Amino acid sequence: MTQVIPGENERIESTLRRFKREVSKAGIFPDMKKHRHFETPIEKRKRKAIARHKQRRKSSRY
Repeated sequence: MTQVIPGENERIESTLRRFKREVSKAGIFPDMKKHRHFETPIEKRKRKAIARHKQRRKSSRY
C-alpha cells in the first residue's frame, strides 16, 4: 500500500504529485486497469498473443 505523508508547509499539489509518482512506481495503475472489467478467455488469449508479438519484435531489433 502506497502512503505519502505531507511535509510541513508542503503544498497539496506537490504532495499529490509525489503520491502519483509512488503509485506509478509500485505498478498499481496497470493492475487496476487490468482488473477494471471482466476479461473473457478469448480476450485474455488475444492480449497475451499481442504481448508475445511485441516482445519478439523488441528482442529481434537488438
